[in-house]
Amino acid sequence: MKRREFTALLAGAATWPIAVRAQQPVMPVVGSLNARSPDEAASHISAFRQGLGESGYFEGKNVTVEYRWAEGRYDRLPALAAELVSRQVAVIAATGGDPSALAAKAATATIPIVFTIGSDPVRLGLVASLNRPGGNVTGVTYIFSELGTKRLELLRQLIPNATVIAMLVNPNYAPASDEVRDVQAGARILGLQINVLSASAESEIDSAFASVAQQSAALIVGTDPFLISRRDHIVRLAARHAIPAIYFSREFVEAGGLMSYGANIANGYRQAGVYVGQILSGAKPSELPVMQPTSYALLINLKTAKALGIEVPPMLLALADEVIE
Repeated sequence: MKRREFTALLAGAATWPIAVRAQQPVMPVVGSLNARSPDEAASHISAFRQGLGESGYFEGKNVTVEYRWAEGRYDRLPALAAELVSRQVAVIAATGGDPSALAAKAATATIPIVFTIGSDPVRLGLVASLNRPGGNVTGVTYIFSELGTKRLELLRQLIPNATVIAMLVNPNYAPASDEVRDVQAGARILGLQINVLSASAESEIDSAFASVAQQSAALIVGTDPFLISRRDHIVRLAARHAIPAIYFSREFVEAGGLMSYGANIANGYRQAGVYVGQILSGAKPSELPVMQPTSYALLINLKTAKALGIEVPPMLLALADEVIE
């Protein structure tokens, strides 16, 4: 082989690794926009990753996830959503409730968005319809905020002599007003009075519980990402003030709360992960129907009931999907 040909061969070989690297596909980036806090939402993010895996995507291997956390401060969400849009992520997973989804939708009309919310996405203006969302948005709704009346009925079965029931809501959470209105309508039918208490900071939760202990026989904790992020604190206050309470998710009962009625949040996060993976593989959000719960679960913590001196009626126990003893 001539010296000139040998030199050319070496020069070509030196470029092979560069060429190979250039041909490797760029790892897609998913933006995770969440109204909650990373520590308390860890199990639900794990469920999201599970859903991604079911669609063939594994964080750190063939997909990157960039996380943005509002930590209960909804006013931070627009700026966090704008960061993800400027990063040109492939999909935004707007989880942790309605505020995340609304902030993401306001930030982009082109990047696909997959939400997990507690309200009606059509009424919120997120999608055109549940079956054919249209646009760039789809996801999962738990319909949490429309179950307030049912929670009131369950609480009345547990505390039949109650006349005044407190309801704790976050005034910064937009669907709270609709949930309060529905509960008040149900209370009128049952001959009950609802004492609405507001809290958007931990100190306000403390003040609210002091008021509940003085004026109300029991408590409904309204649907809200901020409130679930403070569930350990809320459950401790309910125990300290000996207040029977019903919550919107099982996580409260697992933390020692008395009773909950609602859909499984982890399942919603998992389904959101599945949808994100499908979109990364080419599916269009406009053609992915909004998922709804197929069932709601009633959980009762008998250990907490005993500590409160409450005997759970057999009929209510028969309705329970899960009993913690």
